[in-house]
Amino acid sequence: MQDCHQREINYLRVSVTDRCNLRCVYCMPPEGVPSSPHEEILRLEEFESIIRAAAQIGVKKIRLTGGEPLVRRGLEDLVRRISGIPGIDDITLTTNGLLLPPQARVLKEAGVNRVNISLDTLKTDRFREITRGGDLSRAWKGIQSALEAGLHPVKLNTVVVRDFNDDEVVAMARLTIKRPLHVRFIELMPIGVQSYWTAERFVPSDEIMDMITARLGHLHPAKMVAGGGPAKYYRFKDAEGTVGFITSMSEHFCSRCNRLRLTSGGGLRPCLYDSREIDLKTPLRQGAGARELADLFMDALALKPDRHHMSEGWRDERRVMSQIGG
Repeated sequence: MQDCHQREINYLRVSVTDRCNLRCVYCMPPEGVPSSPHEEILRLEEFESIIRAAAQIGVKKIRLTGGEPLVRRGLEDLVRRISGIPGIDDITLTTNGLLLPPQARVLKEAGVNRVNISLDTLKTDRFREITRGGDLSRAWKGIQSALEAGLHPVKLNTVVVRDFNDDEVVAMARLTIKRPLHVRFIELMPIGVQSYWTAERFVPSDEIMDMITARLGHLHPAKMVAGGGPAKYYRFKDAEGTVGFITSMSEHFCSRCNRLRLTSGGGLRPCLYDSREIDLKTPLRQGAGARELADLFMDALALKPDRHHMSEGWRDERRVMSQIGG
């Protein structure tokens, strides 16, 4: 299906919960954010109904997010439901990895193809600081469990913040040389906790690349890693993994955007940075079928803007990133 800007939309990011087991400093305030009442969150069968409708009009790829999706009970059951939907040919997961070790193989068998794992630092104390209490060793166990379960490619997402973790970009990039890991450096965006984002903290991707190549040598353009996405990929000579750059701010990729977002509460959002949503939960609970839901997807497409306006600041005063879906 195409939106009004002639972009092919075939990707739905599905937030299965607004709960998270971490409190990352750039995502939410220290006290966290209130979780939605249980009855306000979509049930597994409701997620399935919505995704079935989406598949009928061209959605092929599903990414499960949160909050932290691994805190959602019955996640493997949802994956099995989705994998049985005709037309869906790719199911992926974004996680912080802490809860992944006992679930990685189960999720792989249920139908998850690969994972993205958030990892902003390799230092134990700094990890604890940025996540407000997280355990780096557990995150590493999650990464290892993903590799062992065959959830390839395993991508590590690193948000780079000046004077906080920009001194680690070389070490992060070095991980890709002898390991089949795909480290993606993401430019800091003014999302969620607006007070955390300032121009002084922002590090553009070309500066990150310069820091890496000055220490580790030339990066060669690489083929896009499975799953596509907005990153530009590079590889060190003979390296097992790749280094990617996601230029959300310095060189936005909105003209190639192929996604919609479904919140855990049933809101269909055409753009992360646009607070407009189409309510799917209410009509679904009132008996709407696949055709009616598909029509609502088309309504969302009509609202999809030609580009984001992140430079103007976070526009949604009601919610932060974890409540929308990462």
